[in-house]
Amino acid sequence: MAKAKRTLKWQRDPEGMRLRILEAAKQEFSAHGLAGARVDRIAAKAGANKRMLYYHVGNKDELYLAVLEGAYDKIRSEERGLDLEHLDPPEAIRRLIEFTWGYFLRNPEFLSLLQTENLVRAKHLKRSTKVKSMHSPFVEMIRTVVRRGVESGDFLVAVDPVQLYISIAGLCFFYLSNSATLSVIFGRDLLDKKAKDERLAHMVGLVLAALTGQSVALFEIAKAPKSRAAVAQTV
Repeated sequence: MAKAKRTLKWQRDPEGMRLRILEAAKQEFSAHGLAGARVDRIAAKAGANKRMLYYHVGNKDELYLAVLEGAYDKIRSEERGLDLEHLDPPEAIRRLIEFTWGYFLRNPEFLSLLQTENLVRAKHLKRSTKVKSMHSPFVEMIRTVVRRGVESGDFLVAVDPVQLYISIAGLCFFYLSNSATLSVIFGRDLLDKKAKDERLAHMVGLVLAALTGQSVALFEIAKAPKSRAAVAQTV
């Protein structure tokens, strides 16, 4: 009887079951990597069984790719909500850096998934028919911000938007993915609040100084101002 009730629930809410499977899989893959992840644990955590899992998503590799695609879709979706197109160019770049840093902090499983996929040289991601199309609008959004910055005189040159984003993500990613070893090497807790605030201010200052040709000290402040006028008042 209990098994029949579970089957009926699965049939009534197939999308809900699929989402529970993907969430359980995301946690499993981020904690254990692809090789160490177990389908049995994923199914149990989702309140499913292997038959449901294979029916809704597929085998282990297909499940892993679905998790990767979902992870990229989530961050790209939130980035689209930043409304960068309607901000002054320096403020738009500041917001992008703040968002990327905050997103990585709030979603450590995303960083784990990236590390896992890079270990296999993106062999699963290469099979994706979705990921590349997710990134094109995002790149164009950054390109538009940079172009407006050059036209307004805020930025010196129209840098490649892909290179700019890789630099921003790299500044955030390396710090967080290596925080344990770096904390030991430099004798400070790089994940306490003061250290994280200082890191964010440094990244904002570094990127905006490169784009504008102005001193890092102009931007590297503990609390980000809301506009360029506010920046000027702090100098």
